[in-house]
Amino acid sequence: MAFGKSIGLKGLTYQGGGTMLAWLINRIAGLGILIFVGLHVLAGHMTQQGYASDLGIAINTVYEHWAFQLFVVFFVIFHTIHGLRVVVLDFWPQYLRYQRESLWLQWFIILPIYALTAFIMITTALGGG
Repeated sequence: MAFGKSIGLKGLTYQGGGTMLAWLINRIAGLGILIFVGLHVLAGHMTQQGYASDLGIAINTVYEHWAFQLFVVFFVIFHTIHGLRVVVLDFWPQYLRYQRESLWLQWFIILPIYALTAFIMITTALGGG
């Protein structure tokens, strides 16, 4: 209930803007992390218990590929920083009027962290370190 307004079902429709896009990416990232962890646990269980171990090994092989890990790392970094932004705005509602600026700050934090991480992952994967 930002600013004391009840939005009802209107809040479920895409209304444009950077904050709504960040909300959508955050939901996709959260779902991606949930699916990744769930399948990872399932694959580990299948491999450890001995039944369907070929499927478990195949799933783990996909997880270990650096291109897949780039997506997972982005999801984790984005979900974390976006969650911290939301927590700050929830604890100090007077800053809700700076929603756009906080979103820009979020991206200024995410992009260098992700770029450095991706650089390290790619150079390691391609044999550079």
